[in-house]
Amino acid sequence: MLEHHEAGQATRLPEAVASMVRHAQADHDALPAWHVPPRSIADTGLEIALLLGLLLKAAYLHRSVSLTILTDTLKLPASVVNEIATVAVRERLLEVAHRGASDIDVRFRLTDAGYARAAETSARCSYSGAAPVTLQAYLDAIQHHSIHHTSVTKADVTAAFHNLVAPVHLLDSIGMALNTARALMIYGPPGSGKTYLAQRLGALLPGAVPVPHAITVAGEIIQIMDPLVHTPIDDSEASSARRSIDRRWVVCHRPVVLTGGELTLSMLDLRYDSNSGFYQAPPHMKANNGIYIVDDLGRQMVGVEQLLNRWIVPLDRGIDMFTLHSGVRFSVPFDVWPVFSTNLSPTDLSDDAFLRRLGSKLYVGPLPIDDYREVCLRTATELGLTWPEPAFDFLLESLHFSSDTPLLACIPRDLLRLVASHVRYHGHAPQVTEESLCRAWQSYYGLQGKPEAPPPDNEHRWPAGHRAAG
Repeated sequence: MLEHHEAGQATRLPEAVASMVRHAQADHDALPAWHVPPRSIADTGLEIALLLGLLLKAAYLHRSVSLTILTDTLKLPASVVNEIATVAVRERLLEVAHRGASDIDVRFRLTDAGYARAAETSARCSYSGAAPVTLQAYLDAIQHHSIHHTSVTKADVTAAFHNLVAPVHLLDSIGMALNTARALMIYGPPGSGKTYLAQRLGALLPGAVPVPHAITVAGEIIQIMDPLVHTPIDDSEASSARRSIDRRWVVCHRPVVLTGGELTLSMLDLRYDSNSGFYQAPPHMKANNGIYIVDDLGRQMVGVEQLLNRWIVPLDRGIDMFTLHSGVRFSVPFDVWPVFSTNLSPTDLSDDAFLRRLGSKLYVGPLPIDDYREVCLRTATELGLTWPEPAFDFLLESLHFSSDTPLLACIPRDLLRLVASHVRYHGHAPQVTEESLCRAWQSYYGLQGKPEAPPPDNEHRWPAGHRAAG
C-alpha cells in the first residue's frame, strides 16, 4: 500500500467549522456550553478557589502581570479574569500596579501574602494554564460530537484513499465498518501495511470536534489536550470559530491515537503524578470522538487476554470507569472507533466471547502483482529513481518468486531506500538496476552471496495466491 501525502481530510473540515460558527450565531441560548464564552465566574461552572489558584499561579512567574497575559493564559474573557482578580485584591493576594485609560490596560502585582499562597498552591498542584471545564460540559461535548453520529459513503472512501494502492473490496469493508462504529480488527502478516492503513483511517472521519485543555472532577484536574494527539484546525474559518467559542476548548480534527507494544494495563487508567499534583488522561480518553488504534496486538508486555478483558465493558456499554486517588469514581463515554491491528489470527488472540464484540475482522495480505508494480513505480518516483520494466521482472522472478517471498507492501520502500542511498553514495545514475536490487535485497534480508536465478523454463514457484492475484 502506498499513499501520496495530500490533504484528503481538509476539504470537509472548513465547512464543519463554519457550521459551528453559524450555529453559534443563530441560536445563542440553545447552544452547548463550549460554544458560549463565560461572562462571569458562575458561567464557568468552577469553584472560585480553583480559579483563584490558577490566576495566582499565572502571576507567580511574573510577580507583575497584565490582564492580557492572564486572559491568554487562563483562556477566559477579560471580564471573568477581572472578576477573579477583584476577589484576589479583596483578599489582599493581589494589588493593582497600573491602570491605564482602557479597561484592558491593567497590570496586577502579587502581594507578599499572594506570593506565598501561589507558591503553596503550585507545590500542591503545578498545573498552570487554561482553566478546566466541568465534567458535565465534557460529557455533553462528547455526546454532541459522538463518533456514532458519523457515517461515510463509498464516494467518501474513494476520495479519502484515492492515492492509496489497495484492493477495492478492502476499502469498501473499512467504510462499512466505520458506519457501524464497532471495533475493527485488521490482521495479516508483518509488513502487509496494516499499521499504515490504520493510521490513515482518520481521513474518513468528517467534521471537527471541540477538545478541552483540561477537565475538573471533584476538585482534581485532568489534562485532556495533547499536542501529540490533537491537531487544531488552522485556517481563517477556524480562527473565527475560536473567537466564537469558549477558549478553554480547542477546535480540532477528530483525533487518531495509536498505542503499540509499549501498552500496559496501567496506561489505560488515569495517570496521577504526585510531583505535579494533577492527572493525565489515558490514550483512549484522549481519542474520544475519534479513532483509538492498538497496534501490534499480541506483542504487549501484558497478556492479550488481560488486555482484551480490560475493554469488554467499554465495548459493551460505551462507557469507561475511572477512579481518582481520593477514591472518587466517575464514568466517561468510550466514544471511539476501536481498531486492533495484529500479526496473529483472530482465533489465536481470544475466545469467541470477545471476538463477537468486534464488528469486523479484515485480512490484509500480500498485494496482487499489478498493485505491487504500482507501489514500486510510485515509490521510485518519490525517491527520484527511474525503474525500467526488466528490472521489475527481475525483482519478481529472481528475488520474490525464487525465495517464496510474498509481495508485501513494505518491501518496495525499504528496498528502494537502500538503492537510493547507494546511488547517492557512489554518484551513480538514479536508475533501478538488477544489480542494485540484488544488493539491496541481500542487505535487507541479511543474505550472503547472490540470489539464485529462476529455472530456465520460467516455472518458478509462485507464493500462494500470487498467480491468481496477478
